[in-house]
Amino acid sequence: MEIGWIHNHRQRQVLVFFVLLRLCGAGAELGPYSVVEETERGSFVANLGKDLAVELTELSSRGARVISQGHKEHLQLDVQSGDLFVNEKLDREELCGTTDPCVLHFQVLLEKPLEVFQAELRVRDINDHSPIFTERDMTLKILENSPLGNVFPLKNALDLDVGSNNVQNYHISPNSHFRVLTNKRGDGRKYPELVLDKELDREQEAEFRLTLTALDGGSPPRSGTSQVRIEVVDVNDNAPEFEQVLYKVQIPEDSPIGSLVTTVSAGDLDSGTNGKISYTLFQPSEDISKILKIDPITGEIRLTAQVDYETVLSYEVDIEATDGGGLSGKCTLLLQVVDVNDNAPKVIVSALTSPIPENSPETVVAVLSVLDPDSGNNGKTVPTIQYDLPFLLKSSVKNFYTLVTERALDREEKAEYNITITFTDLGTPPLKTECRLTVLVSDVNDNAPTFTQTAYTLYVHENNSPALHMGTVSATDRDSGANAQVTYSLLPPHDPHLPLASLVSINADNGHLFALRALDYEALRAFEFRVGAADAGSPALSSEALVRVLVLDDNDNAPFVLYPMQNASAPCTELVPRAAEPGYLVTKVVAVDGDSGQNAWLSYQLLKATEPGLFSVWAHNGEVRTARLLSERDAPKHRLAVLVKDNGEPPMSVTVTLHVLLVDGFSQPFLPLPEVARDEAQADSLTVYLVIALAAVSSLFLFSVLAFVVVRLCSRNKAAPINRFSVTEDHFPAHLVDVSGTGTLSQSYQYEVCLTGGSGTGEFKFLKPILSNFPPQSTTSEIEENRTFRNSLGLNY
Repeated sequence: MEIGWIHNHRQRQVLVFFVLLRLCGAGAELGPYSVVEETERGSFVANLGKDLAVELTELSSRGARVISQGHKEHLQLDVQSGDLFVNEKLDREELCGTTDPCVLHFQVLLEKPLEVFQAELRVRDINDHSPIFTERDMTLKILENSPLGNVFPLKNALDLDVGSNNVQNYHISPNSHFRVLTNKRGDGRKYPELVLDKELDREQEAEFRLTLTALDGGSPPRSGTSQVRIEVVDVNDNAPEFEQVLYKVQIPEDSPIGSLVTTVSAGDLDSGTNGKISYTLFQPSEDISKILKIDPITGEIRLTAQVDYETVLSYEVDIEATDGGGLSGKCTLLLQVVDVNDNAPKVIVSALTSPIPENSPETVVAVLSVLDPDSGNNGKTVPTIQYDLPFLLKSSVKNFYTLVTERALDREEKAEYNITITFTDLGTPPLKTECRLTVLVSDVNDNAPTFTQTAYTLYVHENNSPALHMGTVSATDRDSGANAQVTYSLLPPHDPHLPLASLVSINADNGHLFALRALDYEALRAFEFRVGAADAGSPALSSEALVRVLVLDDNDNAPFVLYPMQNASAPCTELVPRAAEPGYLVTKVVAVDGDSGQNAWLSYQLLKATEPGLFSVWAHNGEVRTARLLSERDAPKHRLAVLVKDNGEPPMSVTVTLHVLLVDGFSQPFLPLPEVARDEAQADSLTVYLVIALAAVSSLFLFSVLAFVVVRLCSRNKAAPINRFSVTEDHFPAHLVDVSGTGTLSQSYQYEVCLTGGSGTGEFKFLKPILSNFPPQSTTSEIEENRTFRNSLGLNY
């Protein structure tokens, strides 16, 4: 509000001033003064004190001031010095526009007395603006048959500066067809005109792009530019012409339908309708009409059907281009079909031999031919075969190959081969075909039957039933068919005394072995024979195996008592002194068992006694000993029943009866036998029989032991030690019977049977045991026990 009030107040002052000025009349004129536009504020213009011819003090005392027209104070007066300064930067174009010269009127006012002086300030122009075209781009259309010298108007440029700083001249970029003229209007402005200096040919140059430049007269001059585009308007004076007379195009045969073959292009130097071209196939054949079509506007030729290199190699057709005026041109399209690797090799097996016999090297297995309809490298093939097969692929004549064996084949190693032969062409990407062959290998009888074991051991219990299946021998033949049919047979034994035919038979088909009769362990403990296996090949091959039959013992023999003799006409009486200590050896029951092993392990048991508790029998050795001290109350005659039992299943046993006579001493033998006849001939006969029986049993026993040792040596291939027992020298001359321990006794004993030479009774006179050294396997308890017996008998060995 305050600013508006001040502004209105100043307007009233100016109005009052002009009224006074008119009333008083204008004074003398000062100047004119001049200043260049764009002069900085505070620039010196003139000294009004000198121009007014007044003292400097008078300017101040009379209140001198400068009054400008309008609302702006362009000038400022320094009343102290009288200098007139520019109060603000002046822009001539803003103050005066296009008016030239640019004059600013102002008054100098002096009071007391009032005087007004008219003055003017001329603002000189500087070249601070460049020419500007109102249109940066101008377009002219000129017929190509326009005559030379034709003038075409152009739009002029504007320059805010005046005088020589305004547009003074026009130039156009260098060219051979046009030049520009600079003309002046009545108001002094200059404008350009375009003049045609050379004939136009639209087909040669359809358009010109020129740069029009306007220059002012400043120093340095300023300029402005505009782009002038000249279009040459066509006249139909040219026929279409193709870029190429012959279009030679190659297209892969696997190109899909709709693929672009090529684009033909014809040029018509004319324009508009005269230059509009349409394309057609000129008199195409039926085959070409099926596979090609052309776009009439763009000239694109595309496939309408699949091409095949193997069927047609190339196509040729003419193409016509016609413009809107009826003129036409032609070219030729040569379409060459390029082979692609679209055909895999075709393999034909001309001959195949299967099966092929084994052990035949370099045998021709198959003949193959390969064909690839592609061309070049696409039609060249390379064969390959698995590296781990014993076959080779050899090239024979062109495109033919033979498959041969690399070495002799072994049917037993592999009877069938699945061969894959791969043929790969050299195209990109390569195509391949696999040929699969199955080759069988026929058998040749080149393998003899092989037994599962080189030696068989069969175990048969004695007393077996006839036709018993003892076991089976088995042989296999790696061949096949008849060459693998195995027949079994018994081979003649090495021992001519072995009646093999009556002992064993074999099933020729399956190798089952049968016992033809019952076997007796005590008669034949083991025997061996050979078995043969032969195939049905030609010639037949065979092999043999050893069969060892071990007869197992059954408990079929009861213990046999050697002493005392049970079949004697008179019983044997044992004499025992009444002074005998407990544990005194009365006698020993000696028995053997024809069986072996645990079936021959004998145990002894006192079944019955005249006076129980007086005598005892050791279970393992059959020794009969006194169980306590004898007394006078004990009966002199005793009868003992001893049971001898083996360890078989079921056990077998025998009972032996002993007669014991208690006597007071051994000075006179006391053998009362009232029931025995004292016939001399009968006594001699009994003695002979007893000796013969003892010798026979001892010989049989020794023979059995020797046979057992021989069998053990053969089976273990090492010698088994045989315990030998020495006979202790004694003062009794006698016939000795040696009975060694064979498993029936816990310890080894030797007995001296002393027979009287001339007593006439023929009975035993004295019997004493002779203890040998204990074997290592005897236990401590047994050793201590035997020591007790020795001490009780008063024997030191």
